[in-house]
Amino acid sequence: MTFTTPLQKDAIKIMLLGSGELGKEVAIEAQRLGVEVIAVDKYENAPAHLVANRSYVIDMKDEDAVLALIEEEKPTYILPEVEAISISTLFEAQKRGFHVIPNAEAVNKTMNRKNIRLFAAEELGLKTSAYEFVSTFDGLKSAGGRIGFPCVIKPVMSSSGHGQSIAKTVDDLEKSWEIAKEARGDASELIVEAFVDFDYEITLLTVRNELGTVFCDAIGHVQKEGDFILSWQPMDMPKATLQKAKDIAKKVTDGLGGRGIFGVEFFVKDNEVYFSELSPRPHDTGMVTLITQSQSQFALHIRAVLGLPLEYTSYGSGACAAYKAKNESQNPVLEVPDSAFTKDSFVRIFGKPESHVGRRMAVSLVLDDVEVAKERATEIVNQISDK
Repeated sequence: MTFTTPLQKDAIKIMLLGSGELGKEVAIEAQRLGVEVIAVDKYENAPAHLVANRSYVIDMKDEDAVLALIEEEKPTYILPEVEAISISTLFEAQKRGFHVIPNAEAVNKTMNRKNIRLFAAEELGLKTSAYEFVSTFDGLKSAGGRIGFPCVIKPVMSSSGHGQSIAKTVDDLEKSWEIAKEARGDASELIVEAFVDFDYEITLLTVRNELGTVFCDAIGHVQKEGDFILSWQPMDMPKATLQKAKDIAKKVTDGLGGRGIFGVEFFVKDNEVYFSELSPRPHDTGMVTLITQSQSQFALHIRAVLGLPLEYTSYGSGACAAYKAKNESQNPVLEVPDSAFTKDSFVRIFGKPESHVGRRMAVSLVLDDVEVAKERATEIVNQISDK
């Protein structure tokens, strides 16, 4: 491959539509290969803005604004990093000859829980939990009655658990209806899912381009209300069960096509694998790969985008824990113990310009035996404070 120089007329350029902590790591990996980075988000000084060649603040749901910026910058690759963007923009950009990652239709299917569930369950015939889609409170009550309790209620478009809840009884539905309005994206329609009393859940990072498909070691994780708290790699699971997950992940990502990394989520119950969700970009639970792999999920994503080989080496097992702000601040300050920084552990601080209670501000990473790493990573974030 021929590599170019940033800021020159022939530079390879990526445009990040969404510039949070995951986008920041993608931008860093792109910069390491001389790729020019344009970071776009809805607020100033988003994490990826801090490391990009240029940054913009626009309403990413505004098709005209996004298209105007794409035409101005003429990126080589457009990387959607959040759900709250205009999907029609991506189709139009692709029609005009721009390369959307992985492709506009894949983003359309995966950024919307209704589209990806219908694609996985009805087109591909994958095993999923029972589900219904509703757009009114009366519809929610009816669906809850048919599916049973507990049930999981999510907006069809959101991220990081925003708007998601579990209704344990019919009396919880009104609260779930109100919580759904907190979605990052579109809360006009909800998916109601039967609760799977799973043994564990995993993310299987699946990377693909024209050279083939590669899987990272399965990542185990703990999520609370859909937002990740702790992840570890590898997840201890039977080889046959892991192979089932790989087969499903390849089937669904082949069906979507395109280049890039996909975070494919599964529930596992009695060694039966249930497809849950899929993100066409790096996954929050995959931040553990910053310490466990020679090529993190972010580096593999950029390699896939550029059409490069997807090989990597595993450094060993490790864990990642999320630190969430306990205070509101326009100038966040994090106090991190020196003991967090050793030869086998460190902290990544995202540099978000504002903190809100519950907002993810940093992660701790530890390389060690899984159980030791999980305990240590949790211990580190419990020692962090903010003001």
